[in-house]
Amino acid sequence: MIEVIGPFRKSSYSGQESNCVEVADTVANGRAVRDSKRQDGPLIAVSPQAWHGFLRQFA
Repeated sequence: MIEVIGPFRKSSYSGQESNCVEVADTVANGRAVRDSKRQDGPLIAVSPQAWHGFLRQFA
């Protein structure tokens, strides 16, 4: 189970669209990712290393 410790935030790339990705911090210093249209739906757990690697792709 993914333990989320922070509020979900919408992606800054979402603009004014309602179809977006949201991300929140987890206990393990990783991130939980979800579809904003399905807030009670499944979460994707991302490790800290994978999250930082993902961010480096856009830096």
